[in-house]
Amino acid sequence: MHWELSEEQEMFTASLREWIAAKFPTETVRKLQSDGETGRFTDELIKDGWWGVGYPEEQSGEGGGVLELALAAREFGRSAAPDSRWLAAALVAPLLTEREMEEQLAGRRRFVAAIRADRHPAWAPLVAYDSRLTGTVPHVLGAGDADVFVVPVTGPAGPSLARVSALDVVVGRDDLLDRSRSAGAVEFANAPILEFVAAEESALSRTAIRAAVLVAADALGSAERMLELAVEYSKQRQQFGRSIGSFQAVKHAAAQMLVTVEASYSIALYAAAAVDAELDQAATIAAVAKAQVSDTVSELAESALTVHGAIGYTWEHDLHLFYKRAKLDRTLYGPPSVWNERIAAALLDESVTAR
Repeated sequence: MHWELSEEQEMFTASLREWIAAKFPTETVRKLQSDGETGRFTDELIKDGWWGVGYPEEQSGEGGGVLELALAAREFGRSAAPDSRWLAAALVAPLLTEREMEEQLAGRRRFVAAIRADRHPAWAPLVAYDSRLTGTVPHVLGAGDADVFVVPVTGPAGPSLARVSALDVVVGRDDLLDRSRSAGAVEFANAPILEFVAAEESALSRTAIRAAVLVAADALGSAERMLELAVEYSKQRQQFGRSIGSFQAVKHAAAQMLVTVEASYSIALYAAAAVDAELDQAATIAAVAKAQVSDTVSELAESALTVHGAIGYTWEHDLHLFYKRAKLDRTLYGPPSVWNERIAAALLDESVTAR
């Protein structure tokens, strides 16, 4: 099944792609990464109205839902845009109050969930004593850009989501191979808690679902661009007096990459639509998207590199931007094996229930 977008969604996708091409072409993205000025991308998203897409209008958003967020993630993956702030904002959104959501969408305060980006988002609370918090959460996506951290804690009243000012913590920086992303350890050393918001241990479930869908959509965008680069290069590169694209082995590699892209497109976008429709199996469908898309796109990256040969390893060629992004997407918020375990658990539970 090939997923079909509505006319409005097609227009949104085309408009965002044109905007990125005009303001953040590859050479600009490279410069932002080299200069460490990745925050400029977020500033422009807010300034030009893209920041609020995917959020309710009554909360100062531009409308739309998870599918629109997925379409944006796909475009950011296609351009290797430095979108850590955007993704961190999308993941923390289900954990915010209405007032906090309005502040986030207006760009007045940046909230970041203090959860590990190298694992499946799960409840792993720190212990809060007397409105103070001590502990460390490693590998937090967008940690260096936060104003307020939303931290799962076990507090005086039980499970809660504490609010801690970024001014009261120490934030490190991970040395990621993919320079379009940023993450770091967040150290709470007797940090004062601004507020406790009561939460069940399942509070992170919607964040986990969003992580699965949006990372899959990002990987899809990277795959589309790597396929384009591989085809373009196979037409230009000459060996034995003809383009390498005429060789059977290269044709087979390109055909398999196309199959991966087409399958990933339907899987990722259907998962986003399932979340918006609040299907009973939305969490399992999202897990399938993360496991399948991120894994096959990682394999596609290897094929694209093989087609390019030695030039694909060079800093000057664009391929490495998307190769590195695809490799990080595979492990971001948990590798495929972790999500496959969740799929198996859900299917076994359904089987037992059916009996």
